[in-house]
Amino acid sequence: MSTASLGTIVLIPIRSFDDMKTRLAEALDVDQRRRLAIWMAERVVAAAEPFPTMIVTDDLEVAEWAQATRAGVLDPGVRGLNPCVAAAVAAVGEDGHARAIVAHADLPAAASLAALDGDGVLIAPDRVRDGSNVLSVPTGSGFAFHYGPGSFAAHRAEAERCGLDLTIVDDPDLAWDVDDPADLPAEWRSVVQQEAR
Repeated sequence: MSTASLGTIVLIPIRSFDDMKTRLAEALDVDQRRRLAIWMAERVVAAAEPFPTMIVTDDLEVAEWAQATRAGVLDPGVRGLNPCVAAAVAAVGEDGHARAIVAHADLPAAASLAALDGDGVLIAPDRVRDGSNVLSVPTGSGFAFHYGPGSFAAHRAEAERCGLDLTIVDDPDLAWDVDDPADLPAEWRSVVQQEAR
């Protein structure tokens, strides 16, 4: 693509809706967890506007859902969260995007990702400052991804290794991810209760 820069793009990795949030099994059945996963992902896609958005997945159902939301689909052809994100960031960089914002799909309060569009590396950590709920990097920086326990500290160290300025974005809406039943938003609890009647 012959363009100087296409600016910023949002990447949302989703392996599959069936595999998401198994730790919620004690509170929600399989169908409820699946609907929760879709409900949260829809909110993150909405929060990505006005940036172009790609769902990073190799799952056919997720790809069909993404197309219905008018997001693009990118299958990087590799397995594992870190290799998938690295391949996706490289791919959009080759297409001309100067920056990639990588957002997890389990952020029910996400309202906007605009604060992650800046210079250097920007990280919106989770509430306990352990994970990297949203991470923004220049596509050609050689930044290595370290998702998993302790990713916030690992990504801070990676920014330093790459010689990139680091900005921590403390946004309570982006800090709220859903890992355990106690994390379920009240709005979702009421939806579940209404459907159970």
